Amino acid sequence: MTEAGPGIDAPLGELRSRIDEVDAQLVDLLARRLELVSQVGEVKGRHGLPIYAPDREATMIAAKRRLAQDRGVSPDLVEDVLRRLMRESYTHEKNMGFTRQGPDDLGPVVVVGGGGKMGSLFARMLTLSGYDVRVVERDDSPEQVAGLLSGAGLVVVSVPIHDTTAVLRALPALPPGCLLVDLTSTKSEALRTMLEVHAGPVLGLHPMFGPDVDSLAKQVVAVVPGRDPEASAWLVEQIRLWGARVHEIDAQSHDELMGLIQALRHFSTFVYGWHLSHEDHDLTELLALSSPIYRLELIMVGRLFAQNAELYYDIITASPDVVALIQRYLTRYAQAFELLLRGDRDEFVARFHEIRAWFGEHAEAFLDESRTLLAHADTTR
Repeated sequence: MTEAGPGIDAPLGELRSRIDEVDAQLVDLLARRLELVSQVGEVKGRHGLPIYAPDREATMIAAKRRLAQDRGVSPDLVEDVLRRLMRESYTHEKNMGFTRQGPDDLGPVVVVGGGGKMGSLFARMLTLSGYDVRVVERDDSPEQVAGLLSGAGLVVVSVPIHDTTAVLRALPALPPGCLLVDLTSTKSEALRTMLEVHAGPVLGLHPMFGPDVDSLAKQVVAVVPGRDPEASAWLVEQIRLWGARVHEIDAQSHDELMGLIQALRHFSTFVYGWHLSHEDHDLTELLALSSPIYRLELIMVGRLFAQNAELYYDIITASPDVVALIQRYLTRYAQAFELLLRGDRDEFVARFHEIRAWFGEHAEAFLDESRTLLAHADTTR
């Protein structure tokens, strides 16, 4: 079936031509906006302002939603466009440089494992912030490592989880005032080791994002105090300037929460992917019949298997408490399965309401937020 019909070609062509003109104007406006963003980034860099200003963003979104309403345009559409523009803006601003927050007399910054993805990201951000950054890699000789670490003011260790303790213990003696930091996803053992091997200031960091992010704006960095927090305050502020949201937490609480946020979730995803791969159904058929929400679920499962298997094993097994956590999950899974075996509808509904009460007002908020995600997934399909 074709869309053409008697007399439709000329008016349709005229309307499409006018739409193309408007689209070209939109592209010009976007280019102009990015030029202004570059200027904003330069001003923020000179004056030590973070690239992400949540109050400014919220005020601007609210004002533009009201304007859209007045113009008879969907406020949700305008907000979607603006948020996508802001994401691009944050990516654009990150290349503008940042005000250095460290002491003027700070020695060189050394990133151990700076050739890896996360290490290179931090090395780049620190370089953009005006620090003298050096990189230590696995193949460097002990003499090279000692030379690179000589006089260091900050040492950031970014190596695989299972290597972290050994790498920390192998470090030569650091200057007394040097700040020692790690980036691993479990903190208790790493923090304990850093406190043992270094008498100076110590700080644990956990970037709650992958190294492929476009910008640190709105990303979360967990901060775990170690020793002499005043000596590491400048680094925490530097991370805020990069646009990240900083959340301070103690090592034990961090690791317990990471069991739920990372280990249990990754293990469940692994098992679900394993199960799908043995059910003898073609993935393309699953995708063809999938709703936006199921497609998103498949995407989140599939992305795990596009990454490093050894890394995810290390994340899942990093804490000695994870096995017990997964065992509790399996017990509850079996209890839920028993409801199905018994055909106990009433008990299922009762447990459902119990869980909904735990989520509280977040349940409705998540429902609204998911609508936006699903709409985006549907339009990009």
